[in-house]
Amino acid sequence: MSKILAVARREFLETVKNKIFLINLVLVPALALGGAALSIYFAKQAVGGPRETRQIVVEDRSGLLADDLREAFAQHNRRRPQQPIALTLIEPEADAPTTGSEELAARVRAGTVHGYAVIGPGAVEGSDKCLYYLKARNLADMELVSTVQQCLNEAIVAVRARRRNLSPKVLDEIRAWTSFEQIDVGEQAGGGKRSEAVMVMAPFFFLFLMFTGVFAVNQQILTGVIEEKSSRIIEVILSAVSPFQLLTGKMLGAVAAGFILIGVWGGAAYAAALIKGIHAAVPLSVFVYFTLYFIFGFLMVASFLAALGSMCNTLREAQSMMTPAMIIFVLPIIAWFYITQQPSGLFAVVLSFLPPITPMVMILRIAAWPEIPLWQIAASFVLLALSVPAMLWIAARIFRVGILMYGKPPSPREILRWIRYA
Repeated sequence: MSKILAVARREFLETVKNKIFLINLVLVPALALGGAALSIYFAKQAVGGPRETRQIVVEDRSGLLADDLREAFAQHNRRRPQQPIALTLIEPEADAPTTGSEELAARVRAGTVHGYAVIGPGAVEGSDKCLYYLKARNLADMELVSTVQQCLNEAIVAVRARRRNLSPKVLDEIRAWTSFEQIDVGEQAGGGKRSEAVMVMAPFFFLFLMFTGVFAVNQQILTGVIEEKSSRIIEVILSAVSPFQLLTGKMLGAVAAGFILIGVWGGAAYAAALIKGIHAAVPLSVFVYFTLYFIFGFLMVASFLAALGSMCNTLREAQSMMTPAMIIFVLPIIAWFYITQQPSGLFAVVLSFLPPITPMVMILRIAAWPEIPLWQIAASFVLLALSVPAMLWIAARIFRVGILMYGKPPSPREILRWIRYA
């Protein structure tokens, strides 16, 4: 046991002193916090930031909306003085085509006018539609469409209200929205406010944290084994410890480094959520399950990558052999949104009992639906308690032979022979 702990200590120190690990440890939280602050700044700029005056031409064929259109656009300019819209009203020609002026459409195409609206003769009665000509170049142009549409509708509603002798004050009272507060009374949620953004993104956050935490550290196990093998240092190490002790120590040291990484990342993500004003009402049980699933998932991936590294002589060989397996590991990320929408569906349940991805799928389901049946959680732990030792046993048998083999990578038949070798 002392030899395993010595190897684990060496692996832990080598991992945490690695420049890539330190960069990930510092850079990712910095990006999370900086990204949260920048997203708030850019969101404010997008909503109320300064923009050039945009020219809008409106052709009112109903002949009823001129004054109300001017008032609607004036109110917009008062609400958003840094994003003014200049309104130009034109009189329709007697023989004007129903599709609007080709000259004005060409000006929109050329960019001298930002938009051109044609209000049908029966728009107030609802029998005609409005046409809007634009040249969409970016999202700001699409935002302008909704703004113009809102102003046109405000003018039309004002005319309809006057026809029914409704004062603007009464109309505002009728259209006023009633605010409401969403309170989750779920037993495990503990009650209180729950943001929709938290309910959608929290499951993905736990999935992403597990995936990156597992592979960010275990990737160093893979490269470390290949480097030690290619430099023949492994032969010196194996003179003092057995292959099983070496493999076990490497994984224990990596697990410790992995907990440090996800601890820092998780704290930074929580701080970023607070900066953005998102108060996550995540049950404590989710964090407990995450810790347990992380250990199982880490050991499974670590044993797989350690065995893979022992079979290869270069990192390029390892990457080419790892590509097919990565398709399985990224499946929960590809299907995360569907799984969170249907956490109790057949597809999610089936994926929960595929051992390579069981930890990631289960934490995704639990974060999306804390009241997942306990028998499924218990069954997943039983499955992992059986499959992880089996994976460690297979990896150890491959590791003890492959670590001293050089030349071309082994074929699948040779790998099976290594596993059966007593």
